Amino acid sequence: MSPLEFPALLQSFFTVRLIQQRRASPHTVAAYRNSFRLLLRFAAARLHRDPSRLVIADLDAAFLGEFLDHLERQRGNCARSRNARLAALRAFFRYVALSEPAYALHCQRVLAIPSKRFERGIVEFLNDEEIQALLGAPNLATWIGRRDRAILLVAVQTGLRVSELTALCRQNVTLGTGAHVRCLGKGRKLRCTPLRSDVTSILDAWLHECSPQPEDPLFPSSRGGHMSADAVERLVTKHVDVAQEACPSLADKRVTPHTLRHTTAMQLLQKGVDRSVIALWLGHESIETTQVYLHADLRLKEKALARTNSSGQVPGRYHPGDTLLTFLDSL
Repeated sequence: MSPLEFPALLQSFFTVRLIQQRRASPHTVAAYRNSFRLLLRFAAARLHRDPSRLVIADLDAAFLGEFLDHLERQRGNCARSRNARLAALRAFFRYVALSEPAYALHCQRVLAIPSKRFERGIVEFLNDEEIQALLGAPNLATWIGRRDRAILLVAVQTGLRVSELTALCRQNVTLGTGAHVRCLGKGRKLRCTPLRSDVTSILDAWLHECSPQPEDPLFPSSRGGHMSADAVERLVTKHVDVAQEACPSLADKRVTPHTLRHTTAMQLLQKGVDRSVIALWLGHESIETTQVYLHADLRLKEKALARTNSSGQVPGRYHPGDTLLTFLDSL
């Protein structure tokens, strides 16, 4: 019995392995789908063959290495994006090795392709002044402006991922005593996040402008459906540009929806909330994921420095001297 060819194996990987056996989330299926879309288009251009006529032998380790290099050089993907595409390829070839042992050696070579190491930058987050400038940017005289303010406020206070934010429906919000928002997060973990009184009052006013149906989106698009992740990113960028006039420090930061999630974590950390609680708040799988915020908070490091001071001097941040004297010293 001859082994299955590439098109049949790829379709079986998505329908049987991911959807039926693993019950992968729609986000995982979409991410893997996009990876193979890129690969098939690359292969069609390089091999001058329709994707449905490709065979497993065409997709060897050397060719897939060229594809990963293409993602970085031609498409400008970072090392993290490259590694995410590689993860999709590895999942597929592990399935091929189990389904068709005749391809086992071929798959072993592909699975040996290493992930690329990358530098971890400092987490970007907003301070209180920048948060207030951003929340004051939307035009509250318009429906879209009121919606955008509600989105930004919920994002900053709850730290929801953009996918969790766009998936919220009216029935996911409970106001009044014990006000909270419920979401189905990464890894199919259902969690509830409490809401402050100011957020509750704004959401209460916003709900009066929304559809009363429980299944309808909490933050609908102009057409009434769920907003896309790109739409949320565009609105954040738009309002950051406006907020820069009131708070120029925003011009030096790259603010995305995920930056608002980092801001939530940093606010909790600076108020003395335990890391395990922050991990639960954000829906982290491990408390080690929350460790990155410790490195981003300079004030925590200054407190640690103060405890180890042995020189008799009071530690503190550098403050420049008189501007006129500085000017004369520079001549």
